[in-house]
Amino acid sequence: MSDDIDLTTMYAMHDALRRELARLDRITIGTDRDPRHLPTTAGWTLFKRALHAHHTAEDEALWPALRRRLARRPQDLALLEAMEAEHAAIDPLIEAIDAALADPEVDQLRLGVLTDALTTGLAGHLEHEEDAAVPLIRRALTAEQQGHFGRVHAQLIGLDAPLLLPWLLDGADEPTAQKLLAPLPASVRAAYTAEWAPAYADLDRWSPGTAATH
Repeated sequence: MSDDIDLTTMYAMHDALRRELARLDRITIGTDRDPRHLPTTAGWTLFKRALHAHHTAEDEALWPALRRRLARRPQDLALLEAMEAEHAAIDPLIEAIDAALADPEVDQLRLGVLTDALTTGLAGHLEHEEDAAVPLIRRALTAEQQGHFGRVHAQLIGLDAPLLLPWLLDGADEPTAQKLLAPLPASVRAAYTAEWAPAYADLDRWSPGTAATH
């Protein structure tokens, strides 16, 4: 395995997505919250934005680079196809949840079934990626290709960084936070410390009426 490939961002993103899936699951199966308020929450918006950025970066910059490196290895190519198929299965579930949330007649059971499918599908994909694709990434990806993937990932986060960066680091340990913040320009690190992190800390992201504005 290559010591040049740093997957800290990938693992931090996976941990953050799992954290939000657990919260989403509690909201949709609980009796004390009306899940129809989800569209007005920052939590649902940030979850979708982060997931879209992460999967788009993989689809555009990670899997194609690996496919070129593994052109003569059909078993490994089959794994990449499985990763892409798992990505493709997630988007319809999110669209179905959004459609259900927009329906004033939808009941909580229907939402529970959909969010359970999302939780099961996405959690299964993240585990599959870590168990099978990460070792392949470490063996086959070059440091240059990994750097390109990181840049594409950062570009896709783009203007959402003031919310998505503290969202990503919510609950991360200190070494992870330091590793992700260290490469950023000094001005961005200063903004994170003085503005972004405090604003995020004050955000009750799963309460109605907190929809993300960045």
